[in-house]
Order: sequence, then C-alpha cells, then structure tokens
Amino acid sequence: MTTVAFVGLGAMGSRMALNLIAAGFALRVFNRDRGKTAAAAAQGAAVCDTPAAAARGAQFVCSIVSDDGATRAVMLGPEGILAGAAAGTIILDASTNTPAMAREVSAAAAARGCAYLDSPVSGSLAQAQNRELVFMVGGDAASFAKAQPLYGAMGRMAKHMGESGAGATIKLVNNMLSGVTTAALAEAAQVAEAAGLDRAAALEVLGEGATGSRLLKSKLPKIFKRDFTPQFQLELMEKDLRYFLSLAGELDRPAPIASLVRSQYQAGRRAQLGKLDTCAVFLQAAGEPPPR
Repeated sequence: MTTVAFVGLGAMGSRMALNLIAAGFALRVFNRDRGKTAAAAAQGAAVCDTPAAAARGAQFVCSIVSDDGATRAVMLGPEGILAGAAAGTIILDASTNTPAMAREVSAAAAARGCAYLDSPVSGSLAQAQNRELVFMVGGDAASFAKAQPLYGAMGRMAKHMGESGAGATIKLVNNMLSGVTTAALAEAAQVAEAAGLDRAAALEVLGEGATGSRLLKSKLPKIFKRDFTPQFQLELMEKDLRYFLSLAGELDRPAPIASLVRSQYQAGRRAQLGKLDTCAVFLQAAGEPPPR
C-alpha cells in the first residue's frame, strides 16, 4: 500500500485527504489545529506531530496551506516536510503560492533528492468533496506521471503546465479571472435588485446567456439570498489578487482591472468580511452590513 503524507486539513484539504483514504492510500496527516485531523483519523489515518514526522516513510506528500508564509514553514522549516522526506519522495503542493515560492521550494527539494510539483487546484468545497478538482501542475514531467494515481483520487483532471512555477502562475491567472468576475456579479446584482427584477428569472436568463458559468450559477444565488457562508474566503481571494499583481509587475505587464478589483477585496477584508465568501464583496460595494 502506498503511504501518503497530507499536511493541511482545512476545508479543502480535509476533503482531499478523505478521498485519498477512500482510494486505498495509507495516510499520515498533520494539521496545526489537531482537532481538524479527527475525520481523517476516524478513517484510519495516522496523526503526526509535525510535517516532518508525517513525511517520514511516505512515498508522496500532499500539502494545501494558505499562502507563501505557511508554505515556507511547512516545507522548509526545521520540522518541515523536507526535513523528514527521504530521497525520491514526490511532493504535491496544492496551495496557491507565488511562482517564486514554488521555484524556491522546488530547488530545496531537488537538493534533497525529492521532487516538488506545484499543483494548485481549480474548484471549491463541492469539487473537493466529489473528486472534481482540476490540478494545474508545474515541475518534473516524470514525477507528474508517477503522481497520476493521487491526482485521479482527488480530481477529474491534472494538466502539466511546464516547469516549476508554471502551475502557480496559471492558478493566479485563474483566480484573477474568478475574483474579477465575482466582483462584476456583485455589481450586476445591485443593479438588478434596485431595478426590481425577479431574482429567479434574472438567474435563469443570465445563466443561459453568453456570461453563464459555474461561477455565476454559484455566486449570484448566494448574493441574492445574502448567504455568505464561505466556499472560498474573501481574504484568500484578496491575497491571490495581490500575488497576481506582484507577478504582473515582475513581468512588466499592466493589470488595471485586477488592481481595481483587488482594492475592493482589500476594503472588504479591512471591513471584517475576510472570513466570508468571496461574493461578500457585494456587501462592501453595496454598503450593507454582514448578516447576523
């Protein structure tokens, strides 16, 4: 039986880990909040005290944490994954990081004889639950091929994008488009409501139009219902837009739309909306207080 270490059992990671167990992998897990390991432990996962301990004896390591800082800690810290991983270990990092962070960890992994695949995902809680995630992968092609059973256990598609950092790059592009679209939906919702349109009819028509998408069909109903239960937290989207703008700056490419939209999410985060869903940017734009 193949042993997999899993680091980061938050909303996404916990679902991904359970899918690996269901697929027959033996799991060793770590999460900073040990309480979040309970579901995996109940399914037979071994709970470890550090990322390094989880990585010991594992052929593969999966990680999904919040940002560059958290990735540096769990990957490169004194008790991090690379401190415990043996040569030949393949690391799948599903976190949304900067390409520079991905390349830094990849170089450190290579120095220890390990392979690092930046493997961020497209999809939210429902996709993680139902094994419908799309992985965007940068790194060694041979290691990517060896990791196919894990990608298949957690998602419906894994696409090799190129060298280390390529997966992180396309993920930032993806999330910029998602963040901008969600902000546009929030603006559209304000006008539709102010005009007195029937909400159900508006949803049906817009869903069948040129802009119909999974995002529209997911976020617009949440806005109309004032349901901001997080599928993806506003503060994480603000972080991803910040990372995108940094990348655009490095590449000397203008990004005025992303800059404007990032300022809206930033204002929402500063207004204590950060733990709500991304579509809570509507509350910031409309000047409404969060629901109690």
